Amino acid sequence: MSDGQNLKPQIDVVCIGNAILDLLLEASEDVLIKFSMTKGSMSLVDLETVDKIYKDLGPGIETSGGSAANTAAGLALLGARGAYIGKVHDDYMGRVFLKHIRSVGVEYSTPVATKGPSTACCLILVTPDAERTMNTYLGASADLDSTDIDPLLICRSKIVYLEGYLWDRALAKKAFLEAARLANEAGIKVALTLSDSFCVERHRESFLNLIKNHVDILFANESEIMSLYQTDILEDAFEKVSNDCKIVAITRSHKGSVVINDSQKYYVKAEEVAEVIDTTGAGDQYAAGFLYGFIHNADLITCAKIGSITAAEVISHFGPRPNTNLIHKVNFVLNDC
Repeated sequence: MSDGQNLKPQIDVVCIGNAILDLLLEASEDVLIKFSMTKGSMSLVDLETVDKIYKDLGPGIETSGGSAANTAAGLALLGARGAYIGKVHDDYMGRVFLKHIRSVGVEYSTPVATKGPSTACCLILVTPDAERTMNTYLGASADLDSTDIDPLLICRSKIVYLEGYLWDRALAKKAFLEAARLANEAGIKVALTLSDSFCVERHRESFLNLIKNHVDILFANESEIMSLYQTDILEDAFEKVSNDCKIVAITRSHKGSVVINDSQKYYVKAEEVAEVIDTTGAGDQYAAGFLYGFIHNADLITCAKIGSITAAEVISHFGPRPNTNLIHKVNFVLNDC
């Protein structure tokens, strides 16, 4: 890796995750009950279940998605140099994914699959209270393996950002660990998002091992961090995570976020929103804003403030990507820090 270590970074953040075509639909509480869904969660389902729900509810909005892909897009829309690693199939949904993510300026060159399952998709049901409930068919995304991790791309980056959802499949987990290993050897920061409390429950011990040994920046929400440390007391989780990871950013919905660094806690208010329409992508865009501040050497409070701005924008409309150009507003905060 000596050659990689001498490469000048050309990518600010490379994001790695499940490459998923998101299908966003508005739904009532009764629909969740009908299909036995837990509101606010992400459930893994088969393609037949996706077809059944989709036919029942009708067409929705299509966009390239997946948590890390949303973060990569958010970074690119702020003007950062972003790249993405994730697996799609050479089919209609895969081509839509490719077109969408490249159209916002994200570098994406992971080889497409020509055999095996179709491109992953996620039905995101948004209820009137703006909460999103996800039903995910992993498809080709789960076939991401260590051969898809480009060492030169990793070593061209300042930060490698990993999506916790990828931890659900053995092959993808190996790819995840390979990217972390390459980044650690090259002295590149590794960031991880826990993604979902149910995901944490499935992989608690291995997540803790990953965080302690490979992760520099951890993103989580309240339920995820409490699940990780099996406590109902948020402050206890704060205390424990401060011993396991150097920088931790914990989102708390309308309560803002908490950043922990070397046992110091910084509480940052949420950005005001006139009306919350859809919470899909809120955590993804918070991470995008936070990392944008971080790559511009902002202090952690400023990073969290930028994260609050980007999260607030995305929950003010339908869909997981920003609709408003935030560059001027974000750079004003940066220049003021």
